[in-house]
Formats: sequence, structure tokens, C-alpha cells
Amino acid sequence: MNPSAQTKPGRISPLPEWFRQPLPDMDKIRRMKQDFRAAGLHTVCESARCPNIGQCWGQGVATFMILGEICTRACRFCAVKAGRPMEVDTGEPRKVAEAVRDLRLRYVVITSVARDDIPDEGAEHFYQTIGTIRELSPQTRIEVLIPDFSNKTASIRRLIEARPEVVSHNIESVRRVSQKIRPQAQYDRSLAVLRNFKDMDAALFTKSSFMVGFGETHDEIEEVMRDLLTAGVDILTIGQYLQPTQLKRHLPVEKFYAPQEFDFYKQLGLQMGFKHVMSGPLVRSSYIAEEGYKECFAKSG
Repeated sequence: MNPSAQTKPGRISPLPEWFRQPLPDMDKIRRMKQDFRAAGLHTVCESARCPNIGQCWGQGVATFMILGEICTRACRFCAVKAGRPMEVDTGEPRKVAEAVRDLRLRYVVITSVARDDIPDEGAEHFYQTIGTIRELSPQTRIEVLIPDFSNKTASIRRLIEARPEVVSHNIESVRRVSQKIRPQAQYDRSLAVLRNFKDMDAALFTKSSFMVGFGETHDEIEEVMRDLLTAGVDILTIGQYLQPTQLKRHLPVEKFYAPQEFDFYKQLGLQMGFKHVMSGPLVRSSYIAEEGYKECFAKSG
């Protein structure tokens, strides 16, 4: 087989052989789904149709999605529903914290939809969620995967005050593709968000992620990696874009990268100076997130 697989336009292409995974523990997945629904909670694992849901849920690990399940933006790579969100559930921080406690999670990732309809775009809700988790599970390490908050200084500062172990914001793609797949976001604004977190708290670990498969070139991949490193990013994840549905807004995959190509970019990232790089076809920004934190912590000691 060729080192990479080209796709055919107009339909969702079958996945290459390297995407095969062992069958998950469906009983455990059903139990977790029932627990989340009973608590009125959402996970990005389901909403974004993550390909690792079987592996992660089978291990009792999930990424909580707060601020509802409807996003104010409609990115062309994302399966999360877009439209007019519901009112913010003020009881959600405690619900999430109780679930983290009941699942006895050592490490938890909290993410959200974009909420451009809220003045602080959800920063205070993140703050309350982190604080309540600290109250009920003081030993749990917390990573947040945030929208860009439109780079509002007050929102960034409020999140820093909550003291998460890792702040992650995804650049998502190379510069040339960014406006096409994220029409309501900006490549340079995402870089500025990451840079501002580091400028306000140099000890904070920052993280970002991008996908390949949109037709980007090698030089463009190197450029986005350099841009993220210049912005002070510690942890980098690189994964394969997968078309979530056949809806018109969801772009087709232009190329499937082979595992050895992902290995090449992992080694390149480490050589460039990132503290931790995870790169692979099934890698997503929250995938085995604890490993990145542990490696950064060890290197900073």
C-alpha cells in the first residue's frame, strides 16, 4: 500500500486498514452513556463523533463538554450541532464535579461549545466548573480545552485564576486552510490566545492541536508547528481529519496520512522543541491527555 491514501470526492471514503481497532467493551460504554444522560451531562466524545470513544470509554475516561451541546459557530470539520444555544445551566459545574468524583478520575478534560452569545463567552462557567471539581476531588488534575473567547483579556485572566494544570486551544489546521474550515475563527487570533495565556502565566502548560488531510503541504505543516512553538505551546497533538457526515458543510478528506508519516511529524516536533508530541491517525486533542501533562511536569521539575 502507498504511504498515504488519496480519497475520492463526493462521498465519505472508506478508512484505510490502519484505522482498525479492537472491539470495545459495549456494556461499559452503555453504562457510562446512561450515567451521563441521567446526570444531564454531555461529552465531546459523542457530540464530535470521536473515533476513540470505544477505547476511552472502555477505560472509563471521557471529556466533559459544558455550556450545552449547541455551538454558536459552524466549523466545517466538526460534528457538534450549530445554532442558537439554550440558557446556561448554572447547576452544571456541580453535576460535572460529582461525575468526576463518582468516576474517580485522576485526570479530566473539560471542553465546551463556542458561546459567542455570552459576554465572557463562557469563561466564568469554566471557572466555576474547575473550582467545584477542586472542592469535590482535590487530587484530580484538570485540563481545559477552550474556544478562543475572542481573545478577551478578562476571559483569559479569569480562566488563569482557576489554575487548571493545562490550557488547550486548537489551531485546527494550517494557515491557508483555516478560514475555509473555521469561517468564524481566525488563525492569528488563535495564536494570540495561546501566547496571551503564556504571557500572563509562564508556568502554565499550554497545548494545541491540528488535523491533516485537508490538502496541506509539508511546508505548511512545518509553518503551523513553528507558529505554535513561537506562541509558547508546550504540548502538540496531530491527528487525521475524518469527514463526520455527508452534509454539505462537512469537507471531504483529501488525503489519509499513513502511520509512518505521523511518526515523522512527531519526531520533527520533538526536535523543534515541543515538550510533548502525540501524532497519529486516531489522535485527538484530548486523547490520553494525562501523558502530555506528566511529561511536561517531569521536564519542568
